[in-house]
Amino acid sequence: MSVPVLYHPAYKTYTFGPEHPFSPRRLEMLTALLEALGYPVGASSLQPATREDILMVHAERLVRRVEGCSVGEVAADAEHYGLGTADTPIFPGMDEATRWLVGGTLEAARMILRGEAQEVLQLGGGLHHAQYDRSSGFCVYNDLSVAIRHLTRSGLRVAYLDIDVHHGDGVQWIHYDEAEVLTLSFHESGRYLFPGTGAIYEIGKGAGLGRKLNVPLEPFTQDESYLEVFEAVLEPALAWFRPDVMVIQCGADAHFLDPLADLVLSTQVYQKLFLRMREYVREFSGGKAVYTLGGGYSLDATTRIWAMLYLLLQGHPLPDRLPEAWRQHWEGQLHKALTPTLHDALDAVPEIPRRPEIIRHNRGQVARLLESVKPYWT
Repeated sequence: MSVPVLYHPAYKTYTFGPEHPFSPRRLEMLTALLEALGYPVGASSLQPATREDILMVHAERLVRRVEGCSVGEVAADAEHYGLGTADTPIFPGMDEATRWLVGGTLEAARMILRGEAQEVLQLGGGLHHAQYDRSSGFCVYNDLSVAIRHLTRSGLRVAYLDIDVHHGDGVQWIHYDEAEVLTLSFHESGRYLFPGTGAIYEIGKGAGLGRKLNVPLEPFTQDESYLEVFEAVLEPALAWFRPDVMVIQCGADAHFLDPLADLVLSTQVYQKLFLRMREYVREFSGGKAVYTLGGGYSLDATTRIWAMLYLLLQGHPLPDRLPEAWRQHWEGQLHKALTPTLHDALDAVPEIPRRPEIIRHNRGQVARLLESVKPYWT
């Protein structure tokens, strides 16, 4: 049974300008690649999220300022709300453009609630940095939290999994005191990388205590260590929490080619991660999951990783080589060479001399995290 895919051309209106790394070109390349492989992605019957949908998780004062920025009425305190910064510049129509992405992720959640699908792939979204009253880190509104809040208000327990290289801070803080939401973020340590949060001691408060889990990884963490800690934390957490549904942010920026971070994962381990996720979804959440995109700033790596996610969810075979016409077209557009194969060459990943030390450090982080939350897992 194929997994429904949600996509709309309006997603490409979410753009901070031609030089900004969070570029709609990622979606252009991805959809073009899927079409070249024989799997065209058509426009889904979607609507942008309503203002009321956004207010499920965001302060009205933030929404008013985003609406004003969208039509050129920039409030004097806009930057206080994260708008007009280098990370999150103002652009015309930014309110509606973001609501299209939120609407797609929210519709994925609604499809699961209506029983129309077990799993849904949203080819967009993953805006995990947006806070209750502040836009942040390329993220105007938080589509993930809107979908999660809709699911929990419908009586479901939600496990949120984030493999973006940056900490999923917005989702964590919005649901920090909620017992019905388990968050798990695997990211490069905030000691070295934006947003500077996601330490192992951030485990929730009140009813959410012990239900907010972070694995801050050492820079230059490679496949073996990442997969080890992923399994060591995720499996026991899901076995204890037993969610009704999972919401998964599939950022591709932990890849070794990504220019904004320093983890060094290969496409080979992304394939293993995606397959392991589905095993856990089937075992621990009754087969129900929403998958979104997220960060990813190497156009070469990000396009291949998200194409792989699509192909694996649909049960399609993974090609060895990418279509030559597609590659030549985009090499001409980007003026740079692209990897000709879906997977990285085995000798492409750089050697990391501190590998044993990094593995020990990551294992220590996991041991301390699990020890700290053990008293609350009763």
